[in-house]
Amino acid sequence: MKILIFVFLAFALSVFVGPLAITLAKRLGAIDMPGSATHKKHNNPTPLAGGLVLFLVLSILIFFSGLKNESSLLALFAGSGIIFFFGMLDDIYGLSAPKKFLGQFLAATILAYSGTTIRFLETANLSLELPVIVVINWGLTLFWVVGITNAFNLIDSMDGLVAGLTIIIASFFTFAALVAGQATLAQLTATLIGLSIGLYIYNKPPARFFLGDSGSQVLGFFLASISIIYRPPDLNPGSTWFVPILLLGIPIFDTSLVVISRLRRHRPLFQADRSHTYHRLVQRGLSSTQAVRTIQVVALILCLAAFSIMFLPPQIANFLFSVILFLGGLLILFFEVSTRIE
Repeated sequence: MKILIFVFLAFALSVFVGPLAITLAKRLGAIDMPGSATHKKHNNPTPLAGGLVLFLVLSILIFFSGLKNESSLLALFAGSGIIFFFGMLDDIYGLSAPKKFLGQFLAATILAYSGTTIRFLETANLSLELPVIVVINWGLTLFWVVGITNAFNLIDSMDGLVAGLTIIIASFFTFAALVAGQATLAQLTATLIGLSIGLYIYNKPPARFFLGDSGSQVLGFFLASISIIYRPPDLNPGSTWFVPILLLGIPIFDTSLVVISRLRRHRPLFQADRSHTYHRLVQRGLSSTQAVRTIQVVALILCLAAFSIMFLPPQIANFLFSVILFLGGLLILFFEVSTRIE
């Protein structure tokens, strides 16, 4: 019942504060202008209000619920605040890539310093000293959090895409957290579900606002952090270590595709273009709606695969995970040789 209440409250609040966020974005100058970059195809100036909706709703729900008393989540909230701040600066003024990374690494460092780190190496029976394992865990954590944060920013290439992906991924994390007995984490992910439904209403075509860097990056940071906090219940780590990778597989795939494409064509990694999964699907003849739905359906399949494989013996689970990686690699190869990048 608490989970349903959090979903409903987050949804209702996001719908309610949407018009306020649109007004604030316009007054702050956070507006995406048509033709401001070659990959931007929208027709009208559109406010970048998604981050403001996230910030306002999360602030209200965290303050008036028991979430504010959870010390294990304080670093997550602090880090997301930093991501939001730098994202809003980018939405208003435009930031260089190094400045964006500065904010992301600062937020990830706060998270890791609080003790929220990747720790699967500790159960891998490696002949490494504890200080070495700690350093590797920190490095993996920073790489994962910053990478997923950017992946959600990169894949935000079409209206409704990121909000829909977040609904799917957060729903699976909510179910998994309940099964694992992590009730507080389930409440937080339920909040993301309701919020994302509200965001989708405003961001679906024709979009009344865009998520902006402040919106997509905050969602990515939250899901990256939640995937670390989540602890599978009484299962072999050899069968569960890759679950977050599958749950977040679509943003990871899209980022890998874009990076490989730009490196092959000797283009700047941080210069936006139309090499994303969405654009490749449209070039293959799908409509915008069909392309978005296809991506979201594949995300749902990956989530279902993750929670099916995690209950299998490690040898079988890792084999199936390797098969999925291989298929993803083949798909990247197919896209690279069969489509042209504008």
